[in-house]
Amino acid sequence: MRARLPKGMGGGPQNMQSMLKQAQKMQEEIAALQEELESREYEVTAGGGVVGVKINGRREILNITIQPEIVDPDDIETLSDILVAAVNEAIKKVEEVSSTEMAKITGNIGMPGLF
Repeated sequence: MRARLPKGMGGGPQNMQSMLKQAQKMQEEIAALQEELESREYEVTAGGGVVGVKINGRREILNITIQPEIVDPDDIETLSDILVAAVNEAIKKVEEVSSTEMAKITGNIGMPGLF
């Protein structure tokens, strides 16, 4: 007994070739977007703007700025906490932007290990 598929749903060579072309195009778009995302730079602040972090799309910290008023030799713990918060916020921003931009291409199709 043969299964009958709706018209256009068969595994004919033209349909398969079209699917392969679409997949290849998506792969090229993803590669280009990944390259572009990795070259972007983001800046975030924490502690009401007393600490700033500049990060790139490869999640590499490029610069940290610290306003003099937050530097208290008797309270290094607060400065440390604000630095950690700023770095974590910077990483979160890169991940959110990357995820949103990739979803535009992939249509939220799960592609484990791709990014």
